[in-house]
Amino acid sequence: MEEQLPYRLILASGSPARRELLERSGYRFTVLPANIDEPSGEDFPDARSLVQHTAWLKAAAVAPRVEQGIVLAADTVGWLHGKVIGKPADETDARRILRLLSGTQHELWTGVCLWRRPDEIQLAWQEVSHVAMAPLSAAELDAYLANRTWQGCSGAYAIQEGNDPYVRVLQGSTSNVIGLPMETLAKVFVWLANRYEWLGRS
Repeated sequence: MEEQLPYRLILASGSPARRELLERSGYRFTVLPANIDEPSGEDFPDARSLVQHTAWLKAAAVAPRVEQGIVLAADTVGWLHGKVIGKPADETDARRILRLLSGTQHELWTGVCLWRRPDEIQLAWQEVSHVAMAPLSAAELDAYLANRTWQGCSGAYAIQEGNDPYVRVLQGSTSNVIGLPMETLAKVFVWLANRYEWLGRS
């Protein structure tokens, strides 16, 4: 079922997973990837601050290219023992990350920024999901790396909805782990739609 929004929606991301989440929920949107150099996280005190800042940077990069509508940007990172777990640079890095996360419980944070054009009204929030990863044997690790699903994924894994043999969400949203907290986003879209005239249609 297609969701009709009273504004143009622009996804500031080239992520196939985020596109699929929006498409599956029935939203009509266009894609304009931000293509920015994302911060490494070293200068941030926590994951929440990092994803908030990076999501804003992505929205800010795309907003000037949009005449009218709402830009949706997001950023997702893992967090373990006070350190950011980002996207792997290559297979060697993915192996290192998966060994680090194997048999642990960690946090997965997503920051979301909505930026309305042309009046520059912005709305942002951050969500966390608590995730457990099963211990991975050497053979399981090799097999996981071979399927290449780790590419472009924070934490070097892409959770399978339903019954993932390795990754389990203990608390929070599975869609948040995938990269876009759809449950909250749907509520925000409804809130915006109900107040769109009050906020001032541009």
